[in-house]
Amino acid sequence: MKIALVIDDALARPDGVQEYVRTIGRAMGERGHEVHVLCSGDAGEAPAGIARVVSLTDNVGVTFNGNGLRTPRPASRRRLREHLAAERYDVIHVQTPHSPFFAARVVRQARRMQGTAVRIVATFHILPDGAVSEWATRALGLTLRRNLRLFDAFAAVSAPAAAFAKRAFGIDAAVIPNAVRVDDIAAQASAKPWPADPAGRTIIAFLGRLVERKGAVELVEAFAMLPPRVRGKVALRIGGRGPLASRIEGLIAQHELEGSVTLEGFISDEDKPGFMAAADLAVFPAIGGESFGIVLTEAMAAGSGAVLGGDNPGYAWTLDNPDAVVNPRDTGAFAARLGALLTDSDARAVLHAQQTERVKDFDVAVVAERVAALYARG
Repeated sequence: MKIALVIDDALARPDGVQEYVRTIGRAMGERGHEVHVLCSGDAGEAPAGIARVVSLTDNVGVTFNGNGLRTPRPASRRRLREHLAAERYDVIHVQTPHSPFFAARVVRQARRMQGTAVRIVATFHILPDGAVSEWATRALGLTLRRNLRLFDAFAAVSAPAAAFAKRAFGIDAAVIPNAVRVDDIAAQASAKPWPADPAGRTIIAFLGRLVERKGAVELVEAFAMLPPRVRGKVALRIGGRGPLASRIEGLIAQHELEGSVTLEGFISDEDKPGFMAAADLAVFPAIGGESFGIVLTEAMAAGSGAVLGGDNPGYAWTLDNPDAVVNPRDTGAFAARLGALLTDSDARAVLHAQQTERVKDFDVAVVAERVAALYARG
């Protein structure tokens, strides 16, 4: 088959939807299909398994759902028609919520030109981080209601995302989660380990953007509440960049944590598995706006001692264990949960065993089979 994965942004950006496209695109390429990515903004180089990345319009910057995003400028219908006529895709797979100015136009033009000869599907990727983003997504759903009728099938990356897709877009979506290359990440973690703590302390690791909804501030505040006898045996490593870096530095100084907490800065894709594998406890206390949590599955695949997430619906679904989630806004409860896991290696081992099994549900071989079924005609 010739498959077009459509994304309303540049593919090279390090966000969850881009990671989904890269992973599924590679998996389909490895199955012998010809995979193209149709994007807006910078096309960049084609990742492994993907034959072509084609940019069909430019982007402008916006903020939505707590993320800095780029949204497409209106795509030329003529340019879209010329590209679609030349390629004649068998499957068009849109990442949604999608833009009326790019992905929706791709869908409309493809259906007009190819009729039922092309199968058009979508994966729904988001949960709102508040009332404003929920309202905006519902408004977008109303704008897209005619376009949505042109699709043959829908998926969503988690059960909470599927429920929101129903509320916001009025669509019924099968749950097909994000995929992770479990064996590759484990091998990468072994090949490029992160340095051990020189003092042999227990390691907590955080990795993510330093923005409000990811919970890094809440993690530092909870860490500061640990009893000194516990905190003295623990090192907290914070990987990532963002606008809250200076605030976190201030908290570290305020609580005199300079010897215990380090800001590691940007962690490359090549270094991420080793960084997470070195953690006795990987903590991702996102407050909301998370439909799945790729970072959770990457940490489980890398072999983190245990993974603890914020109790938002997407993370709770992915972790599938009430003992693996915590309310980041309840600083006392957060600190107590950290303390319990840091001082009990057996409890971490129980979580690790459950998470080692759970991550198999998200292995690319399993997920790609389900995506292939979505592509197949009934």
